[in-house]
Amino acid sequence: MNFGRDIQDSVVRAVTSLFAHGPVPLEDTLNYTGDPGLLGPDSVSWRILGDSSVFVGGIRALVVQSAHPEVAAGVEDHSTYREDPLGRLSRTAVYVTETTYGAIPEVEAAVAVVRKAHRPITGTSERDCPYSANRPEMAAWVHNVLTNSFLSAYQAFGPHPLSTDDADRFVTEQSKVGALLGAAPLPSTAKELQAWIVNHPAAAVSRAQTNAIEFLRDPPLAIPVRVGYRLLFNAAVTTIPEPLQRQLGLAESRWADKVGRSSIGAMRWALGASPSWQLALTRCNRPIPPGIFRQPLPTKDAQHD
Repeated sequence: MNFGRDIQDSVVRAVTSLFAHGPVPLEDTLNYTGDPGLLGPDSVSWRILGDSSVFVGGIRALVVQSAHPEVAAGVEDHSTYREDPLGRLSRTAVYVTETTYGAIPEVEAAVAVVRKAHRPITGTSERDCPYSANRPEMAAWVHNVLTNSFLSAYQAFGPHPLSTDDADRFVTEQSKVGALLGAAPLPSTAKELQAWIVNHPAAAVSRAQTNAIEFLRDPPLAIPVRVGYRLLFNAAVTTIPEPLQRQLGLAESRWADKVGRSSIGAMRWALGASPSWQLALTRCNRPIPPGIFRQPLPTKDAQHD
């Protein structure tokens, strides 16, 4: 019996079950042979979003996004995150996967789905400010925080920190996605992006923020999964700049960064790099780097088993 393999397989099952509550990403991607997509196989984005640190980045993004009262109100008033948290998580993961690794038709379809979903998200926040999810400035907050969160998580918990040039390349690459959503402004460097978020004039405490943070601290997950989630949540908090931590009512737990590195390292060992990255490389007829992919290459039949 191979206990190491059994542990790896159990981690894969636990993680993939969290993302099995929505549409299947890249289901037909091999029909677009040779299409490099929006970002391409030589992009920094494929490397960052193929790493297990993406799980910390995703949690961090949801936390920091709630710091904008109008964005938080849109989620509070229109989202099903309380009734269907795993469905929302799966749909977000599909969007990120398809805009990153998809062929151009898949990128365009993913963006169209989001823009359609955002159309009815309008209202007024508790500070009596109107909001619309399709407004460039609101789309920019959501998109820029997502980009900053994936980058921050990778820099803290990835296998090797990026150089300044590569970090800036990632921000520039992701701005292509933001532009398709009509987001503006879109900072062009990692330093500018961080400053734009930390110093954003719209950020403020709100009831919607408080509700979102309470939910994100302790979502309704099965107990074994909840334990692992809490480690990732605590790790995510360590990457949030102190001014935003104070606004969000968060404080770093002792050893959270070290525990986070160990947890992400264990996930990287068990999961390997994202199979969506491998699938996209296959579509582009690119060689598969040895030793970084562990899960089998997704196929349409396997995805529906």
